[in-house]
Parts: sequence; C-alpha cells; structure tokens
Amino acid sequence: MDSQVFIILALLLGCLATTVPVFISLFFAGLVGLMVAGIDAQIVVEVLYRSMDKFALIVVLFFVLCGNIMTSGSIVQKLIKTADALVGFLPGGLAMAGILACGFFGAISGSTVATVVAIGGFMIPALIKHGYDPAFSVGLMTTAPVLGVVIPPSISMILYAMISNDSLEALFLTGFVPGLMIIVAMSVYAGLFCRQRGQQTRRRPSMKELLAVLRESIWALLLPVLIFGGIYSGIFTANEAAVVACFYAFVVEIFIHKDLRLRDVKKVVVSSAITSATLLVIVSGASVFGEYLTFEQIPEHIAQAVVGSVQSPWVFLMAVNLLLLVVGMFMDIISATLILTPIFLPLLSRFGIDSLHFGLLMTLNLGIGYCTPPLGVSLYISGAVADRNLLYVSRAVLPFLLIQITLLLLLTYIPELVLWLPRLVYG
Repeated sequence: MDSQVFIILALLLGCLATTVPVFISLFFAGLVGLMVAGIDAQIVVEVLYRSMDKFALIVVLFFVLCGNIMTSGSIVQKLIKTADALVGFLPGGLAMAGILACGFFGAISGSTVATVVAIGGFMIPALIKHGYDPAFSVGLMTTAPVLGVVIPPSISMILYAMISNDSLEALFLTGFVPGLMIIVAMSVYAGLFCRQRGQQTRRRPSMKELLAVLRESIWALLLPVLIFGGIYSGIFTANEAAVVACFYAFVVEIFIHKDLRLRDVKKVVVSSAITSATLLVIVSGASVFGEYLTFEQIPEHIAQAVVGSVQSPWVFLMAVNLLLLVVGMFMDIISATLILTPIFLPLLSRFGIDSLHFGLLMTLNLGIGYCTPPLGVSLYISGAVADRNLLYVSRAVLPFLLIQITLLLLLTYIPELVLWLPRLVYG
C-alpha cells in the first residue's frame, strides 16, 4: 500500500476524531480517495444508488418500525410483566426478569439501542425502587440489551448477510444458543449477587396467577413465535416476516390492546422513517468508502499481510476479537459492520473459519462495544435514565462485561456452540 492510502485512512480517522458525523466522514474520505486515485467522481452517484437499492434493507426498515410500534404501545410492558411472573420470585428475580425481557424484546426489535431505551428505561427505576443496588441495576440493564443484536432478528446480522451473501435464516440461527448462554450466565450472577446482599424475595405466584399473566400477554408473546415460526416453517421469508410483524403489532396495539391510537400512527411512522433514513445514509457513506477500499485492493493487501505473519486460526481469532472490541469503543455496530466485513471476509477461508461463525462473533463483539467507553451509546442512555455520569456507569458495567467477554471467548474457540443449530436445521 502506498502513502496515499495511509493519508486517506488518516483523513477518515481525523474526521471521526473531530466528531464529524460517521456517514459524512466515510463519504468524504471515500470520495477524496477515489479522486486522488484518478477515478471519475461521477461513479459515486452510481455507488450511492446501488448501495441503497438492496432488497435486504427492507428487513431492517420494517423491524425498526416494529420496534417503535411496541415501544409506543403496551407490548413492552406486557413482556416485562410476563418475565417477572416467570422468575420474579427467585433471589434477584426482578433483575432476572429484566434480562429475560431484553431477550423477549430482542427477539422482535433486532436493536440494542431500542432494547436499552424500551427495557432499560423502565427497569432501571423499577430495580432501584425495589431496593436493588443502584450500580448493579445500572450495570445490568446497560449490558443485558446486547441480546437485542445477538438474538435474531438482528439488524447487524442482516447487514452482515447482505455483504457476505450468507443465508440470513441460517445466520439468524447462530444467535439462539449464544443468546441463551448470555441470559443464563447473567441471571446466575444476578441471583448470586442478590442472595449475597440479602435481597428480599416475594412469594411464588400460583399457577392461576401465572396463567392470568400469560393470558393477558398472549398477543405480545405470539409475536416472536409468528416471526420465527413463519420463517423456519417456510411460510414466509425473513423479508416478509418483518412486514408481517409490523402489521401484527399495529393490529394488536390498536384494536386489541387499544394502547396505540390511530392519530399516533403518523408519529410512529415518521419516527421510524427518520431512524431508517439515518441507517441508509450510513450505508451509502460506507459504500463509497468501501468502493475506494476495493479499488485500492486494501482487503487483499491486509489478507496477505495477516496470512504472512499469523499462521494459527486461534491467534487470528484472538487478534480479531481484540480489534473489534477496540473498534466497538469508538464506532457504532452498523458502520463497523459495513466497513470491516469486506476486509475480514477474504481471510476467513484461508484460516478455515466458517463465515456464519464469524458473523456471530463480529455481532457480539460490536454489541459489547455499545457498553464500553468512551463512545458506547448504551452508557449514555442508561446514565441519562439513572441521572449518573459516564464514569459511574462505566464502573457499573465492568462485572457484566467480564461475563460477556468470557462467553465471547467460549464461542470463539468452541464454534459448535454457534454452528450446532444451523447445521441441525440446514445440514
């Protein structure tokens, strides 16, 4: 790679460091790089159009809308109430209910940020009100929403599959076992922590009371069943599932729960359109920078350099994990996925690494980045909810980050934990 490449990379990093918006930084660096390389700048118009003219992006847009519908209505509260009825009587039960609710919500929204806002915004005050340690409450509900991108449908997995050409349905399946592992590990820690602190427990609900809660929440609980049942039974594709989920959520909230009024529909749709437009401009900016990387054959140069210096897949995966954890501290998961996936893909076959396995590792790595300073979005959201500063929240998340990084290492070096379910279903 010549000096021009390093200048363009320095330009990109400089823009990001001076808080220039991510999509502008990517677009500007890519445009300058193409012009310096002697490429007609008009090709950028074609790249921008091609990047957004992808059918896979429809899935993202509709799952964003579905998440906003649930947040505006009462589905979120009903999911939390169900989780509390199932595990709330255990030591640390309300904390476990928050973790389980993140899993439920993640199985519908596909977004960590949406999960932090919807579940964390409700659970942090509730945990503190019920006598849970404030730092424990903030740390738990800042990190548990990583389930929003691990448990499918995951927006970052959709973007990864769009670039890698992997089966989206198979990639979705890689998230179930890791998601369950995260729920169990964090719940065990919450139970042990609260038992040690002498946290009071409440009586176990009777079967009649449990059935009453399930009956009240049945329409909310059927939403993830509808999504995954439809996809894996072959009734509809992942793209169609997103549309079906939106239609179902609208009908339930407006006509059954009656917690969303028709006059509020416009507000929900406009809010979703703004979020979706933000995503699309990031995709388009990343595509211009990706075009420059492709023209300069930077992924191939990096692949040759890595293969020449690293021979062991174990060492390669460890290096990639460390790199992604650092990247996640400074860059959101969507931008990082779009930029880094084309760079890492050529390396996977050389080290015999399954691209589905790597997609899950990349998603979890960057999801953890939402909870790491200095730019972890979840830290700022939870800090605003609990009225705490960044330093306080950063300290609060440390035990839970240790749990998630330990699980990340297990999933890295025991790929069967990730690939068992896709192989079982697809062979």
